[in-house]
Amino acid sequence: MNLRFKLLQAIFIGFVATTLTVSSANSWAQNATSTKKSSTAKKSQNTKAKKVRATTTRAKAEAAEEKRPSFAAAMGLRGNHDDLNLKSSVALIVDRQTHEVLFEKNSHAALPIASITKLMTSLVVLDAQLPFDEPIVIHQDDVNAYPGRTRSRVTEGARMTREQALILALMSSENRAAHALGRNYPGGIPAFVDAMNAKARLLGMTQSKFADPTGLSSDNVSSPEDLTKLVEAAYQHKSLREFSTKPDYNIMIGKREQKFINTNRLVRASDMDIGLQKTGYISAAGRCLVMQAKVVGRDVVMVFLDSVGKQSRFADAVRVRQWLEANPTPQPLRRL
Repeated sequence: MNLRFKLLQAIFIGFVATTLTVSSANSWAQNATSTKKSSTAKKSQNTKAKKVRATTTRAKAEAAEEKRPSFAAAMGLRGNHDDLNLKSSVALIVDRQTHEVLFEKNSHAALPIASITKLMTSLVVLDAQLPFDEPIVIHQDDVNAYPGRTRSRVTEGARMTREQALILALMSSENRAAHALGRNYPGGIPAFVDAMNAKARLLGMTQSKFADPTGLSSDNVSSPEDLTKLVEAAYQHKSLREFSTKPDYNIMIGKREQKFINTNRLVRASDMDIGLQKTGYISAAGRCLVMQAKVVGRDVVMVFLDSVGKQSRFADAVRVRQWLEANPTPQPLRRL
């Protein structure tokens, strides 16, 4: 009897132990699953949080950009309506032969002109009659003239001739090439800037002031009427006409051949008969464009300052061309 009781007792204890083990295992599995789900949920929440932060950062960047309006926008010139629906705040269209103003919009304003400055840079270089084949080396001063303001494939130590530097400055608006041209002028940058302002006075550019050879300084200021004088002076030089209207240009930078393209898409597309041109952009100036072109046989100079959008200055030039094609003999507004 005692033996049977002890046997039943052992069986009962074994059964209870097994039941408790299975229950414990199930409980552990449920806890593990719950923990995994909780971890996954937290990761999902973190992912969502990251998306929110990215959006916030982008919004802040856009807001910061909006806090830096162009001079024209600050003066209340942006958004003014005109008959041609131009996107540029300032515009002036002049018959190059008769000096008659065919169209104007806020043409009294003197504003930063960005890289249009490089047309004056090229005139000063030509006036100095410095050898075109003289080698120029890009120096650290050219790279660091405006740190963080511009990127370039023209690296420190790059070698080129003065002619090649002029080509890059005019057709591709290379700031380091333009700065190197000024630095290699007799007397360096200070003497070069003095020569730029002296040339402006000689041309009768009474509303203009120049501060550096690149146009990156907002202190490079001019008016539309003054810019027509600058375009006319530059147009007299065959080399500047050719350099500014090259669609692209290949040059060795270090051990690699680099291809630079014209900053004016109208030149690259051959959409218009353009004899000389220059683009420009800094935030203070907005998008700018000056050029000489022939439209239905008429020789015109076009000036567009503070255009809103990367392509709108070129679209404005096309609008003017279409207007002249539809209206070949517009009534002149005045004569310069």
